[in-house]
Amino acid sequence: MTARRPYNVLFVCTGNSARSIMAECIINREGMGNFKGFSAGSHPREEVHPMAIDLLKSNNYKVEDLAPKDWESFTKPGAPELDFVFTMCDSAANEVCPVFPGQPISAHWGMPDPASVQGTEAERRFAFADTFRMITQRVGIFVNLPLRSLDRLSLQKRMDEIGRGEGADASAEAP
Repeated sequence: MTARRPYNVLFVCTGNSARSIMAECIINREGMGNFKGFSAGSHPREEVHPMAIDLLKSNNYKVEDLAPKDWESFTKPGAPELDFVFTMCDSAANEVCPVFPGQPISAHWGMPDPASVQGTEAERRFAFADTFRMITQRVGIFVNLPLRSLDRLSLQKRMDEIGRGEGADASAEAP
């Protein structure tokens, strides 16, 4: 039996400077080689948000190669074949997404944008930490699903449940 390549997962946000970048890092660690995370934006910013970088560094994630990318780069020849695409912000979910080759399963995992929080530095850092926590929880549930034993419809249902914050016990099922 041949080993399957890792599942390729794309996280999409408008600016690709905070949530989707954090999700890319988290799945690359939590997926333990079974998942390869990517991130992109419909209108990528010039740089990753400094508070996202600080938070990732403080949690021992590699940040050297992180940069916002345009989602169109994942539709071109030579791009990774995507298995899953998750939109993470409402504006990206409401935009017309490009057609990604291979018909990946997609779902909306919307959550507040920590980069838009106004307030003290402590309040802004708390917003980033809270978003990081939510992403970590969702990714943890996702990477522990018995993906190979679920049909496409069941898998789509699970992806949608995770996006709504449901299914926290889904990872307890035997693979």
